[in-house]
Parts: sequence; C-alpha cells; structure tokens
Amino acid sequence: MSSPSKRREMDVMKLMMSDYNVETINDGLNEFNVKFHGPKESLYEGGVWKIRVELPDAYPFKSPSIGFVNKIFHPNVDELSGSVCLDVINQSWSPMFDLLNIFEVFLPQLLLYPNPSDPLNGDAASLMMKDRKQYDQKVKEYCERYAKKEDTTKSIGDNQTDDDITDEETGSSDDEIAGHADP
Repeated sequence: MSSPSKRREMDVMKLMMSDYNVETINDGLNEFNVKFHGPKESLYEGGVWKIRVELPDAYPFKSPSIGFVNKIFHPNVDELSGSVCLDVINQSWSPMFDLLNIFEVFLPQLLLYPNPSDPLNGDAASLMMKDRKQYDQKVKEYCERYAKKEDTTKSIGDNQTDDDITDEETGSSDDEIAGHADP
C-alpha cells in the first residue's frame, strides 16, 4: 500500500462491494453509515442497526471510530452516544485489520459475547449479571422498538415516538437517541 488514503479507498470500496449497505456522509470516504444486521442465533438476530463510521486521517494506522446510531441494549455500548467498548478497536487495533473485519468479526463477536465486567452501559451489565432472563427480554424489546429495518433509514431524531418505552420501564430518565461515535 503506498499511502493511507489509498488504503482507505480500498477498504471502503471493499465494504461497499460486500453485502453491506454503505451510505457516505458529505460525499467523502471519511464518514459513512453502514447497515448492520444482528448475528444469527443471538438475542440481536433480526435487528438492523445503522453504524456510524469515522475514519481518522491516519487510518489504517489509527482505528476508526464506530457507534450505533439507533438504540441498542448492550453492556458494552453506551446507550446515549452509541459508542462501543471493544478492545480490538479502542486499544489493540492493527493496520492488518480492515473495515470488513469490524462488520464480519468484531461487531458480531461483541453482540454474541457481551462483557458485563467492562461496561459502558451499567444498567445493561447489572441486569445481565443479576437477572439474565429479564436482560434477554429487554434486549429483544429494544430490537423490536429501535432496530427494525425502517429505523436505519430515519434521521437520528426520528426514532422516538409517543409509544416509546417509558422512563419507568427502562429505569432511566435519559431519552436521547444514540448516534455519535467516539471522537
């Protein structure tokens, strides 16, 4: 590879030519959204999320920032910002990885094997450790409410409706929509 910009172009094009729906932002290759389907045989199966990806100038030598735009209930995903706690992206990123690794390996592994001992969402982590059945139910409820195919075509502010989960049901008074990747 002769330069980071050529590598960026190649990785984004490879992602676009795969089965993923990629929507560029501001006609560039530095920011884009990707439709991501929950992995088979997981609590997230059937859910569809819009993942925002921001590539730093130093990509692939510096990791991309990724975040869920529509809400997801998961111990390692911040419910408000959508940012992801994933070592391979945040700490042990290598230029050997590419964007397809994120969507075909890293994110599916994150959803299949949540780590409640290193949470970004303390409520999800606590519920997972204390009452797995209730945690599973809440994950499925969020998938049903926020991760339908049509939720990935809406803008960030459009995911809220009058019949959303109430604060009492979630145990939270935060009703912002997730969507900004880590800076």
